[in-house]
Amino acid sequence: MTARSNSHVVVIGGGVIGASSAYFLRKAGFRVTLLEKDTLGSGCSHGNCGLVCPSDALPLASPGAVWSTLKTLFKRHNPLYIKPRISPRLWLWLAKFALRCNEKHMLQSAAARMPLLESSLDLYQSLIATEQIECEWQKNGLLYVYKDQAAMDGYQPTDEFLSRHFSLSAKRLDSCALYELEPAVADDVAGGWFYEDDAHLRPDKLMSEWKRVLQHYDVDIRESTEVFKFKRKGLKANGVLTRDGVIEADQFVLAVGAISPRWEKEIGSDIPIQPGKGYSLTFPKPQYSPRIPMIFPQHRVAMTPMMSGYRLGSTMEFSGYDTTINRRRIELLKAGAEPYLREPYGDHVVEQWYGWRPMIYHGIPIIDTSPRMDNVLVATGHNMLGLSMGPATGKLVSEIISGEPTHVSATPYQLLGK
Repeated sequence: MTARSNSHVVVIGGGVIGASSAYFLRKAGFRVTLLEKDTLGSGCSHGNCGLVCPSDALPLASPGAVWSTLKTLFKRHNPLYIKPRISPRLWLWLAKFALRCNEKHMLQSAAARMPLLESSLDLYQSLIATEQIECEWQKNGLLYVYKDQAAMDGYQPTDEFLSRHFSLSAKRLDSCALYELEPAVADDVAGGWFYEDDAHLRPDKLMSEWKRVLQHYDVDIRESTEVFKFKRKGLKANGVLTRDGVIEADQFVLAVGAISPRWEKEIGSDIPIQPGKGYSLTFPKPQYSPRIPMIFPQHRVAMTPMMSGYRLGSTMEFSGYDTTINRRRIELLKAGAEPYLREPYGDHVVEQWYGWRPMIYHGIPIIDTSPRMDNVLVATGHNMLGLSMGPATGKLVSEIISGEPTHVSATPYQLLGK
């Protein structure tokens, strides 16, 4: 892919990946149209926990993950839920996931994820300064907090692995040191591991600001515009079909997150994504609100204290493209925070939310050209880290389409089978 004078790029998908791609493409000199079937940022980019966390480099597929999951899968309060159904695609995905649960593949996935995570952290700081993005950005670090000593000690090998391979070390804090750093924790927690360089923001405000910035740079944003298919001529797409007609362009970016598998025939490649439904609850800030975001690995719940609110999120539900809110899953968020915090949530819920995460079994995003149409770039599969990887992905998309040297290697993000 190479840039041309006044070349037109259509970006399909108005989440954080699509918005970031549109921004960097426009800055590179392209004329950009951004198409979103609902409203900008209304999908999984809206209600997540807003963590920008290079510390989360390891994929879910890790040594021992299968056994630890099986032990808890049928427990009532398990954070993972797989809806019983006949779905060969899901069970093939799970089988491939299981085959990746070893140290060799874990290292391979982490090595692919880390460049996007580190680059995005730097890019966020630059973008927030240069574009004056008001998204409640805070660089207070991230705490992994444990209820009992055995679980706390169990994180030691992970810390050593990240330190050895990626120079990413956490500060180990016993209960006293943790309380001194963050007095909002409960008295009886065992301690925590602190990553000082992580950051967080408010995702819905980020997406509102992306819209403002893109409009400032004359990106043509078209909401309520669903794309049904590509128009092709030979090995190139020359347009996309929408309800309002055909929109023609020179280049295309497909950044539609969890619904990407619906485009497999159009793209000409397998896109091994399962929608992993996550939930969040947003409250007013409690009286004793923490300053530092936390993850509670034993309950798989995350807590983010934002300037204008307070959010609990996580759980993983494989129930297909289900659009209902499972009340039991929602209540798990509150129950999962209660053992760790003096005041685990606010007095009333401002918003309850779910979103489909684009989960790939190996944990590595796809950022690659379609084998069927060489002017269509697919950018998807960021798992639970779309917000954390957004700016670097957008910049990489722009570099690939421009034919410029890439700031991170694009090799790890190829479509399978190419």
